Amino acid sequence: MGKSTLIPLFVIASTASSLVAADSTQILNGYWQYGEYLKANPSQNRLTNELAQAVRDKPTPLNVKQKKPVTISVVYPGQQVSDYWVRNIKAFESRLDELNIRYNINQVFTRPNLDFRQQSMSLLEAIESDADYLVFTLDTTRHRKFIEHVLSSTDTKLILQNITTPVRAWSKQQPFMYVGFDHLRGTHLLESYYKQHIPAGSKYSVLYYSEGYISDVRGDSFIEQMTHYDSYDLVSSYYTKATQESGYSATLNIIDQDPNIKFIYACATDVALGAVEALKDKHREDVLLNGWGGGSAELESIARGDLDVTVMRMNDDTGVAMAEAIKWDLEGKAVPTVYSGDFELVTSEDSMERINELKQRAFRYSDR
Repeated sequence: MGKSTLIPLFVIASTASSLVAADSTQILNGYWQYGEYLKANPSQNRLTNELAQAVRDKPTPLNVKQKKPVTISVVYPGQQVSDYWVRNIKAFESRLDELNIRYNINQVFTRPNLDFRQQSMSLLEAIESDADYLVFTLDTTRHRKFIEHVLSSTDTKLILQNITTPVRAWSKQQPFMYVGFDHLRGTHLLESYYKQHIPAGSKYSVLYYSEGYISDVRGDSFIEQMTHYDSYDLVSSYYTKATQESGYSATLNIIDQDPNIKFIYACATDVALGAVEALKDKHREDVLLNGWGGGSAELESIARGDLDVTVMRMNDDTGVAMAEAIKWDLEGKAVPTVYSGDFELVTSEDSMERINELKQRAFRYSDR
């Protein structure tokens, strides 16, 4: 899909008339899709299912004696409105405590798509300190180059957060584990919602995250299904800086460009909440808008009727999965290469009773 730059806040994609949608295999070129990987690797499928059961079960403490605490470095893009990352680390530490694992943890929260210098320094410190485990993410080319360095030249075990699609090129030396929520699965849930509520042929726009993997897998896969297969009319799509401010500015442009827009698909929490304010300022609350992730800020926006729908991650599952994986590793057990948590679709029509039940399940550690 061709994209041209619009400075300074965002990048605008070609309109639908010149857009050729890629299929999911092209979007994830170089990656295994989650289900595809498990199907091709039956032993991994079994391990992933066993870990999923351990995540659901009550904790069983570590059954070996540690010679020393494990050292864990965490570098997360946690400085954003979305509380996924902060909740994740809290669930991770809480489960480690319940498992009676002795550990020392060093955590650094950075801004998504910014703070590359701080990220690099923190990652370098993790390597130089010979951390036993490093928890990081993979979204940009810079991330990938660093990860390849860790895989090839250190003994640090790498946990990649917020990605569940193994990199094909790393087949001989995969990270310790990929853990998160399958972005394609969440995107498909939102596709289904819009197809049920918006007539085919309607105009829409896409608010991407910053350039990188998240935008590809959440944004391009959505466009593929809505435009290529179901004839919805994509009139514009914008890369953002993954902030509320850039989501706000892009949404003002969307409405000015085509007032007949019916819905806006947002790829992340912060840009969605920026879009909420822009639609209010334009008095266009008739335009449907989604969130992505279902954290506290999005659920509050759903309750106010500002967002129409979101795909809610059972947030704490991934923190629990990381803790259980480290326990298995300390016990000498095989650890699955990939784990994905569950989603639930939440809409402004849902009762508070249902939403509260989902919050109790999703935030069972991080709300303590």
